[in-house]
Amino acid sequence: MLCAIYKSPRKAQTYLFVKTRDDFSSIPDGLMKTFGTPVLVTLINLATKEKLAMADLDKVKKNLNEQGFYLQLPPPQEDLLKEHKAAMNAKNEQGEL
Repeated sequence: MLCAIYKSPRKAQTYLFVKTRDDFSSIPDGLMKTFGTPVLVTLINLATKEKLAMADLDKVKKNLNEQGFYLQLPPPQEDLLKEHKAAMNAKNEQGEL
């Protein structure tokens, strides 16, 4: 299964996988407006891949077959301050501080 991968010029680390190069007919209008004008990154054969770097291969294939596209969003940013505060609160509750 061949697919084309495009990046968004508006949203960092946001990618759109489509079955056919330059065919965005299956993409909802609202998504295309938010995504911006797609910039081609690469063409890949999913049949020869065992895994993808930032997406679940089976989910990508399923979405391509059912919806005609797959949208890869960036991973959530770590909130190190929130994690530190949670760790400090846990230590306070255990009487370690």
